[in-house]
Amino acid sequence: MNLDFLYNINEGPLRSALIVCVAALMALVLAVILHRIGILLVRRLARGHAFTVTASQVAFNASRLCVMLFMLRLVLTGAPDNTPGLTTASYLSSIALILALTWFLMRCVKSVSVTVVNLNPYDVADNLKARRILTQTRVLSRSAYFLIALLGLSFVLLSLPGARQFGASLLASAGVAGIVAGIAAKPVLGNFFAGLQIAFSQPIRIDDVLIVKGEWGRVEEITGTFVVVRIWDERRMIVPLQWFIENPFENWTHTSSTILGTVFLWLDFSVPAPAVRAEFERFCKIQPLWDGRVCVMHVTDTSERTMQLRLLVSARDSGSAFDLRCLIREHMIAFIARAYPHALPRLRAQVMESEGGGETVAGATMS
Repeated sequence: MNLDFLYNINEGPLRSALIVCVAALMALVLAVILHRIGILLVRRLARGHAFTVTASQVAFNASRLCVMLFMLRLVLTGAPDNTPGLTTASYLSSIALILALTWFLMRCVKSVSVTVVNLNPYDVADNLKARRILTQTRVLSRSAYFLIALLGLSFVLLSLPGARQFGASLLASAGVAGIVAGIAAKPVLGNFFAGLQIAFSQPIRIDDVLIVKGEWGRVEEITGTFVVVRIWDERRMIVPLQWFIENPFENWTHTSSTILGTVFLWLDFSVPAPAVRAEFERFCKIQPLWDGRVCVMHVTDTSERTMQLRLLVSARDSGSAFDLRCLIREHMIAFIARAYPHALPRLRAQVMESEGGGETVAGATMS
């Protein structure tokens, strides 16, 4: 947009600056109108396409700012050379346009993440696939944020004469060779690569049940540098991403959320195992927490005092398994105490007859 004709009509740098400001305001108003028309056309043409509709909502403000700054750049490019403050305004508008484009790209990545999450809800019973997709989306989107921000900062520095060399160095560090070379000295980049590895190989996912350093918890959040594990008592354990790559841990929901739970009972040898087994199976069948797969009882061990009964049950997830084990333990102890009280562990005294016809306590054992 060339404004030389306005400069010729209205001679003088101050009058020229005023005309440029008026033209800039008109360009900004025109940019808002064109942006609104463009968004309406995109939404009409992309009706039924989830990503485009979401992008038009999530990136609305960022795209409008980009159009406004682009129109402002056109005005400043056509302004007369002797317009006061033209050089400074051009530098500031260029930097602002780069930052706006960076913001716009990050909002586009955000729209992709939101669309994927909306299309794959994980608040359902069988959410293994949804949690896998959600984990990949969150980790990859945060990695994309990091790269976009790094590139945006590099281009900002390249646009400044005094910082071009530093900007070029920073831009080069965004390459694969620069990242690989910096892993040893940059733990952040190490976590960045660990995040990518977790996104693709997925040893952990959002809402996975883990045993980390002896603590039972669920994966609440996976950021670009650490994982938030929600412990069962509502504490939060913050674990670096690299820890999950370098250390062994238990994942109870890696392939499925279903799990087996055990209840151990130590009873006297006189307890009738078939009767206990029948009551155990009957109780499991009426429990909604039982998923109907496994319900077995075995005598797994004996000692000189008692025998060990293992009650094995299955549930749809670890939380249900814990509650079911507690219910079974409570019910079976009450059943045995009511039906076979002699079968509970107790102090047993051995009584022998003496030569005089009396009775003598020879010893006592706990059974």
